[in-house]
Amino acid sequence: MKTPQLTPLAASLPATVPFVGPEAQERQSGQPFVARLGANESAFGPSPKAIAAMQEAVKDVWMYADPESHNLRQALARHHAIPAETIMVGEGIDTLLGLAVRLYVGPGDHAVTSAGAYPTFNYHVAGFGGTLHAVPYKDDHEDPDSLIAKAVEVGAKMIYIANPDNPMGSYHDADAITRMIDRLPDDCMLILDEAYIELAPDGTAPDITLTRPNLLRMRTFSKAFGMAGARVGYAISTPQLISGFNKVRNHFGMSRISQAGALAAIADTEWITHIRQEVTTARARIAQIATENSLRALPSATNFVTIDCGRDGAFARAVLAALIQRAIFVRMPFVAPQDRCIRVSCGPSVQLDAFAAALPAALKQAHAEFE
Repeated sequence: MKTPQLTPLAASLPATVPFVGPEAQERQSGQPFVARLGANESAFGPSPKAIAAMQEAVKDVWMYADPESHNLRQALARHHAIPAETIMVGEGIDTLLGLAVRLYVGPGDHAVTSAGAYPTFNYHVAGFGGTLHAVPYKDDHEDPDSLIAKAVEVGAKMIYIANPDNPMGSYHDADAITRMIDRLPDDCMLILDEAYIELAPDGTAPDITLTRPNLLRMRTFSKAFGMAGARVGYAISTPQLISGFNKVRNHFGMSRISQAGALAAIADTEWITHIRQEVTTARARIAQIATENSLRALPSATNFVTIDCGRDGAFARAVLAALIQRAIFVRMPFVAPQDRCIRVSCGPSVQLDAFAAALPAALKQAHAEFE
């Protein structure tokens, strides 16, 4: 009996879940995590005003959401003092990355990223038949100079960089990113992922009014705004580039509830000030826990802290596994030499207390495996 066949491209791709969620690990272990510190969510939660707005929107969930996300785009335009025509709202940065790659990268085209950087970009490039080239980090930072050089070398259609960076938490200042933008080949699109920008020091992001026909900036409500489960992100660029998303996007992909929550969240500036303070406090606590265990916390401009475990990737994986056995959910970089580290999300003191209690035993177990 004949059956429909996958396209050759689809057949060549692995059928995997790239991010094994804490829920899957809980099902496997048969126990819940006592500290959920691995996915860079905001355990501090969204603005109470956003929660109220989403609760109010539930009664209207029988209706499709506005396919233009008009009110949210207008609010973002006022917030950033830029035209609404330069903003596209979508179902999180992951979805917007996929749309951007679909628009500009096809079979045989080349794209450039950093080895071990946020991997969703890589999956989209593979999914649309592109060829991916990766350059190494430099001193635990993505390397703008190497990214540009590799793009020129291979004639890349697209470069991806996150500033601040995931998984290391490092960042470049606005001048360094602007110099990178100025050196872009005219026919190469730069994806500038600014998911953590609300948590970074002042002067990290180039001015929001900086636009180029080959620059696409992406931001999210998943991190500082605490709405990861609502799936709301947005892209910023020239009106012409932004209009291209309408060629391929899911026009009814946004939820009414998510739109309402984001609209309230962007207006609650006091809550973001509060979250910045909570994250600052949590970063200092995680660094203290690392020091107490003779480990080194890397400087962070995000809502997580990367901890150098002092040995190689195999040892760090043993530490991570031992923490998971103790119901502490954390993650780690997956490419050497960054994989010598584990990555711990910021969270309330009760969760960090649980991490602090479990880490000494996890390290002892890992060391025993390597003696």
